Amino acid sequence: MIQYLSMSKEQTHPLHATDKNIIDSLITKEKPEDLDFVNLARLINRYKNFPGEIEIKDDIEKILKFWQITKNDLFSKTKKIWSKSFRPSNTIKELVGSGFDTSN
Repeated sequence: MIQYLSMSKEQTHPLHATDKNIIDSLITKEKPEDLDFVNLARLINRYKNFPGEIEIKDDIEKILKFWQITKNDLFSKTKKIWSKSFRPSNTIKELVGSGFDTSN
């Protein structure tokens, strides 16, 4: 019964599908770029105290191990990245959008 109650408290994050796609792209990156480090750091922050999403949390740990970086080192690295005027909009044309082509 106790196990059932703890399982019922686990939630699925509203951004699960989007975040899972990002995680899947990061998990095989041998040479992560600035945006990859930033994405991993923000996902760590998003899921740190979230009840549930064990699979995503496990994948985050796998990525850290694969990249051979600690969370502290990752956050130090991303702090430096942000301090150099990094903005996601400077690196990716369409982070979010419908993909609707208005050129015609």
